[in-house]
Amino acid sequence: MNTDNPDLERILAGGEVPMTDRLRSRVVAGVGDVTTSTQTHNLAQMNIAKFKAGYDDPIMADFVEMLDPINHMADADPGCLWRLTDEGANNAMSIAFYDDPLLLVNMSVWTDLDSLRNYVYRSDHAGMVKRRGEWAEKMDRTYTVLWWVPAGHTPDLAEGDARLQMLEERGPTPDAFTFARSFPPPTDD
Repeated sequence: MNTDNPDLERILAGGEVPMTDRLRSRVVAGVGDVTTSTQTHNLAQMNIAKFKAGYDDPIMADFVEMLDPINHMADADPGCLWRLTDEGANNAMSIAFYDDPLLLVNMSVWTDLDSLRNYVYRSDHAGMVKRRGEWAEKMDRTYTVLWWVPAGHTPDLAEGDARLQMLEERGPTPDAFTFARSFPPPTDD
């Protein structure tokens, strides 16, 4: 079997465990490429929500109760590289970027689109997405934007807001896009 990784192939061929082609395929699929990543870009996301009430209002109780476990789940996800938090907190609820104190922002950086999509829609986080209307007003504007950043770059709120505005003005482009209309990372060619 050719794994396109000579080191992994050597390890699999020289191991003490007899490797059938089927077992070798499962190991390679599970381990993946053990060489150093050459990923040059990561995926940034920003989303905003206009909450119906303040953090301490009783109608926000379920949201607040779910927030910490969901954030810990993101932190434990190998695809999550960074997420915006307020100093001394595990969330960004007290970060006011916009004039409206109920218009809150969430930002994070992920290894790739699939990692973010799996977290948002295929984990316990999906329950929060489904219940968004209980806590947040329906938005008349674009409220989520995705874009590629150079590996190691941490975007700030001004960058996220500029990408959100770009998406609203131009629609999805390689510079600002959505889950529904996404673009591959830039190439360094």
